[in-house]
Amino acid sequence: MARFDYAKLSPEVLQGFHAAHAGLVRGPLGRPLIDLVYLRVSQIHGCPYCLEMHAKSLREGGETTQRIDTLAGWRASEAYTPRERAALEWVEAVTDIAHTHAPDASYVALGEHFSERESSDLTLAIALMNALNRVAIAARR
Repeated sequence: MARFDYAKLSPEVLQGFHAAHAGLVRGPLGRPLIDLVYLRVSQIHGCPYCLEMHAKSLREGGETTQRIDTLAGWRASEAYTPRERAALEWVEAVTDIAHTHAPDASYVALGEHFSERESSDLTLAIALMNALNRVAIAARR
């Protein structure tokens, strides 16, 4: 049961989150990678609303069931490109930043596949999804 309706109670603040997302989608990363990142962050946090929404978005964008189903085990799967692996490593490092402190090795690996702008956008996408997951989970959405 929902605790509070943040979309109704804080529409101007939520609009800022949506504007940030729109800016990321218009940027160089591309919607498929952003959705993959959003889904992995949501898997880590266990946000059912976000899991359903981002898996649906990936399917609608043409993503394969195999890649969606194996995302939680991406390290053991051959379904992901080196670029995606670097992004997913960064997702996990930034999402668990209290423990990982965003290690240099993960950042260096990121730089092998992403420009500085892309690395910045990727980090902001990860931060945005972490924030939205926390809000959705806290609100019991």
